[in-house]
Amino acid sequence: MKTGYPDKIFSIKSPEDFEETAFEIFRYQAENNNVYKQFLDRLGLKAMHPVKIEEIPFLPVEFFRNHVIVSGTQDSKIFFESTGTTGMIKSRHYVTDLSIYDRSLTECFRLFYGSPQEYVIAALLPSYIERPASSLVYMVRKLIEQGADKRSSFFMKASGDITKLLRNVIDEGKKAMLLGVSFALLDLAEKYPADLNGVVIAETGGMKGKRKEIIREELHGIIKKGLNVSVVHSEYGMTELLSQAWSADGGMFRCPPWMKVLVREINDPLAVSLSPNRTGCINIIDLANINSCSFIATGDIGRIHENGMFEVLGRYDHSETRGCNLMAE
Repeated sequence: MKTGYPDKIFSIKSPEDFEETAFEIFRYQAENNNVYKQFLDRLGLKAMHPVKIEEIPFLPVEFFRNHVIVSGTQDSKIFFESTGTTGMIKSRHYVTDLSIYDRSLTECFRLFYGSPQEYVIAALLPSYIERPASSLVYMVRKLIEQGADKRSSFFMKASGDITKLLRNVIDEGKKAMLLGVSFALLDLAEKYPADLNGVVIAETGGMKGKRKEIIREELHGIIKKGLNVSVVHSEYGMTELLSQAWSADGGMFRCPPWMKVLVREINDPLAVSLSPNRTGCINIIDLANINSCSFIATGDIGRIHENGMFEVLGRYDHSETRGCNLMAE
């Protein structure tokens, strides 16, 4: 990693700052990330010089399942691993500098919600807590560690203890956040309905095979009704990223200044666009990934809107195999 780049990444103030830094990181990773370098070579793009960020090649996210994606010569200090499903090879994101992840998740939270110290955070993340390599658990634990109120905690399952704690916090005039995986929040709303008006409730998505998949509007509707809140927030992140996008309601996500979402044509992975009102597979630039790969082609389908926000519409059916053969011998 180049000296001083974390400060530069987290000091981005304008689209021009973002583009300048993105091009510099692309050139760095094209030379210092062996997997990305081979990927560009196989595409015949080894010596390319993009002039627009949508011309930068995006590495298929599946490569994190079969390769060690690291830029530079530092050894990784830790890896984060995806949940996956039975029989699926899990993604691993090798992290050589945890301080960058710490700074990214903290500054991102501050940008959207203010200081973590202002909140009591209740984390309802069953199926994640048991996994020591979960980046989501690491993120929430780091936020809780920065919290002034010692009542912040992880919960293994939905219970009345959670709603009682959060109601007490709100009655005291303090801020509270409930961050939970979708199926657990549904359990809470249906089995332990309560008045949590004033609590920031944020879902991280995913039924993880525990319940039938439903659309976001239905999910949020059940949570709103059962917990008496007017809005449900959402967090969009993944193992392969060190940054998160957040939605204040309705699944319309905003990125922090060092992260950007583009869309690509489903049948032409090199046809990438920043234009609003376009629907396609989501590509992500996460500059906090300077020590792995900042340019990721995901298996999610989404739409970019006029105001720079984006929504996630689903998964591409063939995302399991997309792009993987590009590195096959």
